[in-house]
Amino acid sequence: MSETKKRLIVIGGGAAGFFCAVNAARLHPSLEVIILEKTGKLLSKVKVSGGGRCNVTHSCFSIPDMIRHYPRGANFLKKAFHHFFTTDTIQWFTERGVPLKTEEDGRMFPQSNSSQSIIDCLMREANKFGVEIRMMAEVRSLKPEAGGLKPDAGVQKSDEQRQFTLELSENRVLTADFVCVASGGYAKPAQFGWLQQLGHSIAEPVPSLFTFNMPGNAITQLMGVAVREAAVKVTGTNLTAKGPLLITHWGLSGPAILRLSAWGARELAKINWQFAIMINWLPQFNEQTLREHLQELRFELASQKIGNRNPFDLPQRLWQYLLQQSGIDEDKRWADLPAKEQNKLITNCCAQEFKVQGKTTFKEEFVTAGGIQLSEIDVNTMQSKIIPHLYFAGEILDVDGITGGFNFQHAWTSGFIAAKAIAQMT
Repeated sequence: MSETKKRLIVIGGGAAGFFCAVNAARLHPSLEVIILEKTGKLLSKVKVSGGGRCNVTHSCFSIPDMIRHYPRGANFLKKAFHHFFTTDTIQWFTERGVPLKTEEDGRMFPQSNSSQSIIDCLMREANKFGVEIRMMAEVRSLKPEAGGLKPDAGVQKSDEQRQFTLELSENRVLTADFVCVASGGYAKPAQFGWLQQLGHSIAEPVPSLFTFNMPGNAITQLMGVAVREAAVKVTGTNLTAKGPLLITHWGLSGPAILRLSAWGARELAKINWQFAIMINWLPQFNEQTLREHLQELRFELASQKIGNRNPFDLPQRLWQYLLQQSGIDEDKRWADLPAKEQNKLITNCCAQEFKVQGKTTFKEEFVTAGGIQLSEIDVNTMQSKIIPHLYFAGEILDVDGITGGFNFQHAWTSGFIAAKAIAQMT
Protein backbone atom coordinates (compact mmCIF):
# COMPACT_ATOMS: atom_id res chain seq x y z
CA MET A 1 0.00 0.00 0.00
CA SER A 2 1.37 3.41 -0.97
CA GLU A 3 2.09 5.87 1.79
CA THR A 4 -0.61 8.50 2.42
CA LYS A 5 0.35 11.90 1.02
CA LYS A 6 1.17 14.50 3.62
CA ARG A 7 -1.57 17.11 3.91
CA LEU A 8 -1.41 20.81 4.67
CA ILE A 9 -4.62 22.62 5.57
CA VAL A 10 -4.54 26.41 5.36
CA ILE A 11 -7.29 28.13 7.32
CA GLY A 12 -8.22 31.34 5.53
CA GLY A 13 -8.48 32.27 1.85
CA GLY A 14 -6.86 35.69 2.04
CA ALA A 15 -3.48 37.00 0.91
CA ALA A 16 -1.37 35.23 3.56
CA GLY A 17 -3.31 31.96 3.28
CA PHE A 18 -3.08 31.81 -0.50
CA PHE A 19 0.59 32.72 -0.51
CA CYS A 20 1.34 29.97 1.98
CA ALA A 21 -0.74 27.42 0.09
CA VAL A 22 0.56 28.04 -3.43
CA ASN A 23 4.19 28.26 -2.38
CA ALA A 24 4.02 25.12 -0.24
CA ALA A 25 2.42 23.22 -3.13
CA ARG A 26 5.06 24.57 -5.55
CA LEU A 27 8.02 23.83 -3.29
CA HIS A 28 6.77 20.30 -2.47
CA PRO A 29 4.59 19.01 -5.35
CA SER A 30 3.66 15.77 -3.57
CA LEU A 31 2.12 17.70 -0.67
CA GLU A 32 -1.67 17.78 -0.62
CA VAL A 33 -2.77 21.37 0.07
CA ILE A 34 -6.29 22.48 1.00
CA ILE A 35 -7.47 26.04 1.66
CA LEU A 36 -10.51 26.39 3.93
CA GLU A 37 -12.40 29.68 3.57
CA LYS A 38 -15.34 30.24 5.90
CA THR A 39 -17.10 32.74 3.60
CA GLY A 40 -18.13 32.62 -0.04
CA LYS A 41 -15.37 35.02 -1.09
CA LEU A 42 -11.67 34.53 -1.73
CA LEU A 43 -9.01 37.23 -1.45
CA SER A 44 -11.66 39.82 -0.56
CA LYS A 45 -9.22 42.31 0.97
CA VAL A 46 -6.90 41.99 -2.03
CA LYS A 47 -9.83 42.88 -4.28
CA VAL A 48 -10.80 46.13 -2.52
CA SER A 49 -7.33 47.30 -1.45
CA GLY A 50 -6.08 50.53 -2.95
CA GLY A 51 -9.45 51.43 -4.42
CA GLY A 52 -9.56 48.16 -6.34
CA ARG A 53 -5.96 48.40 -7.54
CA CYS A 54 -4.30 46.38 -4.71
CA ASN A 55 -1.44 48.10 -2.91
CA VAL A 56 0.82 45.01 -3.14
CA THR A 57 3.80 46.35 -1.18
CA HIS A 58 5.87 49.49 -0.58
CA SER A 59 8.96 50.64 -2.46
CA CYS A 60 11.27 50.35 0.53
CA PHE A 61 14.42 48.24 0.26
CA SER A 62 15.96 48.86 3.68
CA ILE A 63 14.75 46.61 6.49
CA PRO A 64 15.48 49.20 9.23
CA ASP A 65 13.45 51.78 7.27
CA MET A 66 10.66 49.31 6.49
CA ILE A 67 10.00 48.22 10.07
CA ARG A 68 9.38 51.83 11.14
CA HIS A 69 5.99 51.54 9.46
CA TYR A 70 4.70 48.84 11.83
CA PRO A 71 3.19 50.02 15.13
CA ARG A 72 3.26 46.43 16.38
CA GLY A 73 5.60 43.59 15.42
CA ALA A 74 8.56 45.61 14.12
CA ASN A 75 11.23 43.57 15.91
CA PHE A 76 9.62 40.33 14.73
CA LEU A 77 9.57 41.55 11.13
CA LYS A 78 13.16 42.76 11.37
CA LYS A 79 14.12 39.08 11.38
CA ALA A 80 11.33 37.81 9.11
CA PHE A 81 12.17 40.24 6.30
CA HIS A 82 15.58 38.61 5.94
CA HIS A 83 13.75 35.55 4.59
CA PHE A 84 11.35 37.29 2.19
CA PHE A 85 11.35 41.05 1.58
CA THR A 86 9.93 43.64 -0.82
CA THR A 87 12.46 42.71 -3.52
CA ASP A 88 11.27 39.10 -3.31
CA THR A 89 7.61 40.15 -3.57
CA ILE A 90 8.31 42.24 -6.67
CA GLN A 91 10.27 39.39 -8.27
CA TRP A 92 7.65 36.76 -7.36
CA PHE A 93 4.79 38.58 -9.07
CA THR A 94 6.90 39.81 -12.00
CA GLU A 95 8.04 36.26 -12.79
CA ARG A 96 4.38 35.26 -12.94
CA GLY A 97 3.39 37.96 -15.39
CA VAL A 98 2.32 40.67 -12.95
CA PRO A 99 4.91 43.47 -13.00
CA LEU A 100 4.51 46.19 -10.37
CA LYS A 101 4.88 49.97 -10.60
CA THR A 102 5.81 52.53 -7.95
CA GLU A 103 3.83 55.71 -7.26
CA GLU A 104 5.26 58.96 -5.88
CA ASP A 105 4.39 58.10 -2.28
CA GLY A 106 6.13 54.71 -2.50
CA ARG A 107 3.04 52.54 -2.84
CA MET A 108 3.37 49.74 -5.36
CA PHE A 109 0.54 48.48 -7.56
CA PRO A 110 0.25 46.06 -10.47
CA GLN A 111 0.93 47.86 -13.76
CA SER A 112 -2.57 46.86 -14.83
CA ASN A 113 -3.98 49.10 -12.06
CA SER A 114 -6.33 46.25 -11.20
CA SER A 115 -6.37 44.02 -8.13
CA GLN A 116 -7.84 41.32 -10.37
CA SER A 117 -4.32 40.82 -11.78
CA ILE A 118 -3.11 39.76 -8.32
CA ILE A 119 -6.16 37.56 -7.73
CA ASP A 120 -5.84 35.88 -11.13
CA CYS A 121 -2.13 35.27 -10.53
CA LEU A 122 -2.73 33.57 -7.18
CA MET A 123 -5.62 31.52 -8.60
CA ARG A 124 -3.45 30.39 -11.54
CA GLU A 125 -0.77 29.25 -9.10
CA ALA A 126 -3.36 27.38 -7.04
CA ASN A 127 -4.67 25.60 -10.14
CA LYS A 128 -1.17 24.91 -11.47
CA PHE A 129 -0.05 23.16 -8.32
CA GLY A 130 -3.32 21.44 -7.46
CA VAL A 131 -4.33 23.44 -4.39
CA GLU A 132 -7.86 22.47 -3.38
CA ILE A 133 -10.13 25.32 -2.26
CA ARG A 134 -13.18 24.71 -0.09
CA MET A 135 -15.61 27.57 0.47
CA MET A 136 -18.10 28.02 3.29
CA ALA A 137 -15.84 25.86 5.43
CA GLU A 138 -15.62 27.35 8.89
CA VAL A 139 -13.32 25.62 11.35
CA ARG A 140 -14.99 25.06 14.72
CA SER A 141 -12.09 23.39 16.48
CA LEU A 142 -8.54 22.23 15.94
CA LYS A 143 -7.17 19.31 17.92
CA PRO A 144 -3.61 17.96 17.87
CA GLU A 145 -3.66 14.17 17.73
CA ALA A 146 -0.14 13.97 19.17
CA GLY A 147 -1.58 15.26 22.41
CA GLY A 148 -3.38 12.01 23.00
CA LEU A 149 -6.76 13.02 21.59
CA LYS A 150 -8.58 10.29 19.68
CA PRO A 151 -9.74 10.92 16.10
CA ASP A 152 -13.36 12.02 15.98
CA ALA A 153 -16.10 10.12 14.22
CA GLY A 154 -15.86 10.37 10.46
CA VAL A 155 -12.07 10.32 10.27
CA GLN A 156 -10.82 7.77 7.79
CA LYS A 157 -8.60 5.06 9.21
CA SER A 158 -5.78 5.88 6.82
CA ASP A 159 -5.73 9.37 8.29
CA GLU A 160 -5.51 8.37 11.93
CA GLN A 161 -1.80 9.04 12.16
CA ARG A 162 -2.11 12.63 11.06
CA GLN A 163 -1.17 15.41 13.48
CA PHE A 164 -4.47 17.33 13.60
CA THR A 165 -8.20 16.87 13.48
CA LEU A 166 -10.29 19.83 12.33
CA GLU A 167 -14.00 20.02 13.06
CA LEU A 168 -15.92 22.09 10.53
CA SER A 169 -19.49 23.28 10.33
CA GLU A 170 -22.20 20.74 9.50
CA ASN A 171 -20.28 18.04 11.43
CA ARG A 172 -17.59 17.77 8.77
CA VAL A 173 -14.18 16.51 9.87
CA LEU A 174 -10.78 16.81 8.23
CA THR A 175 -7.33 15.71 9.28
CA ALA A 176 -3.97 17.24 8.47
CA ASP A 177 -0.27 16.75 9.01
CA PHE A 178 0.32 20.51 8.99
CA VAL A 179 -2.01 23.43 9.66
CA CYS A 180 -1.39 27.08 8.85
CA VAL A 181 -3.82 29.51 10.46
CA ALA A 182 -4.12 32.58 8.21
CA SER A 183 -7.66 33.63 8.92
CA GLY A 184 -7.25 37.35 9.55
CA GLY A 185 -6.99 39.29 12.75
CA TYR A 186 -10.49 40.39 13.73
CA ALA A 187 -11.76 36.86 14.05
CA LYS A 188 -14.81 35.66 15.93
CA PRO A 189 -14.11 34.95 19.60
CA ALA A 190 -14.71 31.27 18.86
CA GLN A 191 -11.57 31.07 16.75
CA PHE A 192 -9.40 32.65 19.39
CA GLY A 193 -11.08 30.28 21.83
CA TRP A 194 -9.79 27.15 20.16
CA LEU A 195 -6.37 28.69 19.68
CA GLN A 196 -6.25 29.50 23.38
CA GLN A 197 -7.29 25.94 24.18
CA LEU A 198 -4.16 24.83 22.36
CA GLY A 199 -2.13 26.91 24.79
CA HIS A 200 -1.66 30.09 22.78
CA SER A 201 -2.22 33.51 24.29
CA ILE A 202 -3.88 36.37 22.43
CA ALA A 203 -3.13 40.07 22.37
CA GLU A 204 -6.69 41.40 22.39
CA PRO A 205 -7.70 42.45 18.86
CA VAL A 206 -8.77 46.06 18.36
CA PRO A 207 -9.38 47.97 15.12
CA SER A 208 -6.52 49.83 13.47
CA LEU A 209 -6.54 52.10 10.39
CA PHE A 210 -9.87 53.83 10.97
CA THR A 211 -11.25 57.28 10.27
CA PHE A 212 -12.40 59.81 12.87
CA ASN A 213 -16.09 60.61 13.26
CA MET A 214 -17.11 64.17 14.20
CA PRO A 215 -20.92 64.20 13.90
CA GLY A 216 -22.48 67.64 13.53
CA ASN A 217 -19.15 69.46 13.26
CA ALA A 218 -19.17 72.38 10.83
CA ILE A 219 -16.07 71.11 9.05
CA THR A 220 -18.01 68.15 7.63
CA GLN A 221 -19.69 70.64 5.28
CA LEU A 222 -16.32 70.71 3.46
CA MET A 223 -16.58 67.02 2.56
CA GLY A 224 -14.32 66.14 -0.34
CA VAL A 225 -11.70 68.78 0.49
CA ALA A 226 -8.19 67.32 0.58
CA VAL A 227 -5.21 68.98 2.25
CA ARG A 228 -1.73 68.16 0.95
CA GLU A 229 -0.20 68.11 4.43
CA ALA A 230 -1.49 68.70 7.94
CA ALA A 231 -0.18 67.84 11.40
CA VAL A 232 -2.57 66.10 13.79
CA LYS A 233 -2.14 65.48 17.52
CA VAL A 234 -4.39 63.62 19.94
CA THR A 235 -4.80 65.98 22.87
CA GLY A 236 -3.28 64.77 26.13
CA THR A 237 -1.13 62.09 24.43
CA ASN A 238 2.11 61.80 22.51
CA LEU A 239 0.23 60.58 19.43
CA THR A 240 1.04 62.74 16.41
CA ALA A 241 1.04 62.29 12.65
CA LYS A 242 1.71 64.41 9.61
CA GLY A 243 0.55 63.89 6.04
CA PRO A 244 -2.33 64.31 3.58
CA LEU A 245 -5.74 64.75 5.17
CA LEU A 246 -9.24 64.33 3.73
CA ILE A 247 -12.41 65.96 5.07
CA THR A 248 -15.45 63.69 4.76
CA HIS A 249 -19.16 63.95 5.49
CA TRP A 250 -18.58 62.05 8.75
CA GLY A 251 -15.32 63.66 9.87
CA LEU A 252 -11.67 63.20 8.92
CA SER A 253 -9.75 60.60 6.93
CA GLY A 254 -6.63 60.41 4.78
CA PRO A 255 -3.12 59.06 5.45
CA ALA A 256 -2.42 61.34 8.45
CA ILE A 257 -5.57 60.15 10.24
CA LEU A 258 -5.09 56.49 9.35
CA ARG A 259 -1.48 56.65 10.53
CA LEU A 260 -2.58 58.19 13.82
CA SER A 261 -5.27 55.53 14.28
CA ALA A 262 -2.71 52.76 13.71
CA TRP A 263 -0.16 54.03 16.22
CA GLY A 264 -2.92 54.82 18.71
CA ALA A 265 -5.06 51.73 18.14
CA ARG A 266 -4.89 50.39 21.70
CA GLU A 267 -4.83 53.75 23.44
CA LEU A 268 -7.87 55.04 21.53
CA ALA A 269 -9.80 51.79 22.03
CA LYS A 270 -9.39 52.13 25.81
CA ILE A 271 -11.22 55.49 25.73
CA ASN A 272 -13.90 54.12 23.41
CA TRP A 273 -12.76 56.37 20.57
CA GLN A 274 -13.92 59.53 22.38
CA PHE A 275 -11.12 62.10 22.38
CA ALA A 276 -9.99 65.51 21.17
CA ILE A 277 -7.51 66.30 18.42
CA MET A 278 -5.60 69.43 17.44
CA ILE A 279 -4.85 70.15 13.79
CA ASN A 280 -2.18 72.39 12.36
CA TRP A 281 -3.38 73.13 8.83
CA LEU A 282 -0.06 74.89 8.13
CA PRO A 283 2.59 72.53 9.57
CA GLN A 284 5.37 74.68 8.14
CA PHE A 285 4.42 77.26 10.80
CA ASN A 286 3.86 77.36 14.53
CA GLU A 287 1.76 80.10 16.14
CA GLN A 288 4.75 82.39 16.65
CA THR A 289 6.18 82.10 13.14
CA LEU A 290 2.71 82.43 11.60
CA ARG A 291 2.14 85.64 13.56
CA GLU A 292 5.36 87.06 12.16
CA HIS A 293 4.41 85.98 8.63
CA LEU A 294 0.96 87.54 8.90
CA GLN A 295 2.53 90.86 9.84
CA GLU A 296 4.45 90.76 6.55
CA LEU A 297 1.33 89.78 4.60
CA ARG A 298 -0.61 92.71 6.00
CA PHE A 299 1.88 95.03 4.30
CA GLU A 300 2.37 93.05 1.09
CA LEU A 301 -1.36 92.44 0.50
CA ALA A 302 -2.64 95.52 2.34
CA SER A 303 -5.30 96.57 -0.15
CA GLN A 304 -6.51 93.10 -1.11
CA LYS A 305 -9.54 91.37 0.33
CA ILE A 306 -8.66 88.55 2.72
CA GLY A 307 -11.18 86.15 1.22
CA ASN A 308 -10.00 86.68 -2.34
CA ARG A 309 -6.34 85.97 -1.74
CA ASN A 310 -5.31 82.70 -0.08
CA PRO A 311 -1.61 83.13 0.68
CA PHE A 312 -1.00 79.60 2.05
CA ASP A 313 -2.01 77.41 -0.88
CA LEU A 314 -4.81 75.87 1.18
CA PRO A 315 -7.95 74.67 -0.60
CA GLN A 316 -10.11 77.77 -1.04
CA ARG A 317 -13.11 76.24 0.74
CA LEU A 318 -10.92 75.43 3.75
CA TRP A 319 -9.51 78.97 3.78
CA GLN A 320 -13.01 80.46 3.74
CA TYR A 321 -14.01 78.09 6.56
CA LEU A 322 -11.01 79.17 8.68
CA LEU A 323 -11.90 82.84 8.13
CA GLN A 324 -15.49 82.14 9.11
CA GLN A 325 -14.43 80.26 12.24
CA SER A 326 -12.23 83.22 13.14
CA GLY A 327 -15.06 85.74 12.70
CA ILE A 328 -13.32 87.46 9.77
CA ASP A 329 -15.34 89.08 6.99
CA GLU A 330 -14.00 87.83 3.64
CA ASP A 331 -14.39 91.32 2.16
CA LYS A 332 -12.14 92.87 4.79
CA ARG A 333 -8.78 94.12 3.54
CA TRP A 334 -5.58 92.65 4.96
CA ALA A 335 -4.54 96.09 6.26
CA ASP A 336 -7.76 96.33 8.27
CA LEU A 337 -7.49 92.96 10.06
CA PRO A 338 -7.91 93.61 13.84
CA ALA A 339 -5.44 91.96 16.23
CA LYS A 340 -8.19 89.94 17.99
CA GLU A 341 -9.40 88.37 14.75
CA GLN A 342 -5.83 87.80 13.60
CA ASN A 343 -5.02 85.93 16.83
CA LYS A 344 -8.11 83.77 16.35
CA LEU A 345 -7.04 82.98 12.78
CA ILE A 346 -3.55 82.02 13.97
CA THR A 347 -5.01 79.60 16.51
CA ASN A 348 -7.41 78.07 13.99
CA CYS A 349 -4.64 77.63 11.42
CA CYS A 350 -2.05 76.14 13.78
CA ALA A 351 -3.99 74.58 16.65
CA GLN A 352 -7.65 74.05 15.77
CA GLU A 353 -9.36 71.66 18.17
CA PHE A 354 -11.99 69.07 17.29
CA LYS A 355 -13.92 66.53 19.32
CA VAL A 356 -13.85 63.00 17.92
CA GLN A 357 -16.81 60.76 18.75
CA GLY A 358 -16.23 57.32 17.34
CA LYS A 359 -14.61 55.73 14.31
CA THR A 360 -15.50 54.33 10.92
CA THR A 361 -13.77 51.33 9.42
CA PHE A 362 -14.02 50.27 5.80
CA LYS A 363 -13.11 46.99 4.15
CA GLU A 364 -10.24 48.63 2.31
CA GLU A 365 -8.71 50.10 5.47
CA PHE A 366 -9.72 47.39 7.89
CA VAL A 367 -6.73 46.11 9.84
CA THR A 368 -6.53 44.65 13.32
CA ALA A 369 -4.03 45.29 16.06
CA GLY A 370 -3.69 42.13 18.13
CA GLY A 371 -3.59 38.38 17.62
CA ILE A 372 -1.25 35.54 18.53
CA GLN A 373 1.56 36.67 20.83
CA LEU A 374 4.76 36.82 18.80
CA SER A 375 6.85 35.33 21.61
CA GLU A 376 5.01 32.06 20.91
CA ILE A 377 6.05 31.93 17.23
CA ASP A 378 9.37 30.91 15.68
CA VAL A 379 10.07 33.85 13.34
CA ASN A 380 12.27 31.70 11.07
CA THR A 381 9.49 29.20 10.30
CA MET A 382 6.23 30.80 11.55
CA GLN A 383 5.73 27.56 13.50
CA SER A 384 4.09 27.57 16.91
CA LYS A 385 6.55 27.07 19.76
CA ILE A 386 3.74 25.31 21.64
CA ILE A 387 2.19 22.95 19.07
CA PRO A 388 4.54 21.30 16.51
CA HIS A 389 3.40 21.46 12.86
CA LEU A 390 1.03 24.37 13.59
CA TYR A 391 1.91 27.56 11.68
CA PHE A 392 0.59 31.11 11.49
CA ALA A 393 0.63 33.73 8.74
CA GLY A 394 -0.77 37.20 8.19
CA GLU A 395 -3.00 39.26 10.39
CA ILE A 396 -3.70 36.48 12.89
CA LEU A 397 -0.28 37.41 14.29
CA ASP A 398 0.10 40.47 16.52
CA VAL A 399 1.63 42.47 13.66
CA ASP A 400 0.10 45.43 11.87
CA GLY A 401 1.34 48.22 9.66
CA ILE A 402 0.16 51.64 8.61
CA THR A 403 -1.51 52.17 5.24
CA GLY A 404 0.71 51.96 2.16
CA GLY A 405 1.24 48.26 1.33
CA PHE A 406 2.92 47.32 4.59
CA ASN A 407 0.24 44.88 5.77
CA PHE A 408 0.29 43.00 2.48
CA GLN A 409 4.08 42.74 2.66
CA HIS A 410 3.73 41.11 6.07
CA ALA A 411 1.16 38.72 4.57
CA TRP A 412 3.49 37.69 1.72
CA THR A 413 6.49 37.38 4.04
CA SER A 414 4.84 35.29 6.75
CA GLY A 415 2.97 33.15 4.21
CA PHE A 416 6.16 32.38 2.30
CA ILE A 417 8.21 31.59 5.41
CA ALA A 418 5.53 29.17 6.63
CA ALA A 419 5.28 27.55 3.18
CA LYS A 420 9.02 27.02 2.89
CA ALA A 421 9.27 25.59 6.40
CA ILE A 422 6.38 23.19 5.80
CA ALA A 423 7.82 22.06 2.45
CA GLN A 424 11.15 21.31 4.12
CA MET A 425 9.40 19.29 6.86
CA THR A 426 7.67 16.91 4.46
